[in-house]
Amino acid sequence: MVDKQVQQLIKDEEQREREGLELIPSENYVSRDVLDALGSIFTNKYSEGYPGKRYYGGQDCTDPLELLAIERAKKLFKADHANVQPHSGVPANEAVYYAWLEPGDTVLAMDLGHGGHLSHGNPMTRSAHIYNFVPYKMKDKTTGEIDYDNLIELARKHRPKIILAGFSGYPRELDYAKFAEAAKAAGPDTLLMADMAHIAGLIVAGVHKNPFDYGFHVITTTTHKTLRGPRGGLILSKGTVSTPLRAPEKTLENIPTLIDRAIFPGTQGGPHMHTIAAKAVAFQEALQPSFKKYAEQILKNASRLAEELKKRGFVLISGGTSNHLILADVKESFDIDGKQAEEALDKIGLNLNKNSVADDPLPPFRPSGIRLGTPAITTRGLTPEHMQQIADWMLAAIQNRDNDAKLQELRQEVRAFALKFPLPSDDVKKA
Repeated sequence: MVDKQVQQLIKDEEQREREGLELIPSENYVSRDVLDALGSIFTNKYSEGYPGKRYYGGQDCTDPLELLAIERAKKLFKADHANVQPHSGVPANEAVYYAWLEPGDTVLAMDLGHGGHLSHGNPMTRSAHIYNFVPYKMKDKTTGEIDYDNLIELARKHRPKIILAGFSGYPRELDYAKFAEAAKAAGPDTLLMADMAHIAGLIVAGVHKNPFDYGFHVITTTTHKTLRGPRGGLILSKGTVSTPLRAPEKTLENIPTLIDRAIFPGTQGGPHMHTIAAKAVAFQEALQPSFKKYAEQILKNASRLAEELKKRGFVLISGGTSNHLILADVKESFDIDGKQAEEALDKIGLNLNKNSVADDPLPPFRPSGIRLGTPAITTRGLTPEHMQQIADWMLAAIQNRDNDAKLQELRQEVRAFALKFPLPSDDVKKA
């Protein structure tokens, strides 16, 4: 590479990832094949529109590429249609809102403090200024159970146009049947939407339930996290697929086409074809039998890590986890805030993120909790027998957060351990 500054930063990042362990539940390591597709010549090509309906010429290769990605995504999620163009998860959510809602319409979505996402109606977001978001919450943070009775009551009272199931910091499974019950209470024009960004890989592997099996109309997701693809977005839908060149009647049956029009030209221009190429590769990887074993291992690792953390005094929201994600209240556990814990752990090469807990009395940038998960370390090859060691390191780092010498000692231990587990791209590079 001619640009030596950027080249060095890439090398430094490779070293950082290789010598540490990634515990942020929204991050993962992609394969060499995904990296190669992401850095391919498809980055040169503008492809506004859809296969067979582009605004530019020269689409000999882009059309079959996008169709391949679409078919693989449909097969993975058992969907009638897939839009593979969203640049990330938030634009995917925004497109669904734009496709189905009018300004002022109501959406029921999980409260941010109880595990929801910024794009689910946080007042700081654009969509919150256009639509009316009504939050639902956990009934009890010690069990993690959603207050489904209240959800149904809110649906009956507010008649939302969308009921949104999904989260960014919730360690349990959702009861999709209860959401379907809420939609019936809301009325026949209520769209059931699931933001499955965090657990998409678990769903396609069959180790978590698929919302489509419970009458959901739309699933949005990122293509990284547990799905282990490039950073990007994806919208899956049920219904009739027709040409996006003509506006169809606004019905639930027509939601696939309404979403296509909401992506382009509604909210995005040209799709990133190099990213779509990488998505197609990742989807094919997720269709392999080995991916199911990977997803099963994620859950085993998360369950064991949660158990080991509890043994060491970590107070866990909901008492544990049913997915890939663990949320710990370090304020209650050790009388420190999440930022202090994150910084201490970062110094020893264990990367996770500070995170608010339900009804958190502390501010967002110094919250009470930390969020961690097992998708990335499972990709590296770690198994339940390694979770005790990680829990030991986490406790030691927190207890010695002001002892630089001890933190450096722990850092060397983590580094020596991590180097035993190559990045997915390392083996191929050596070969």
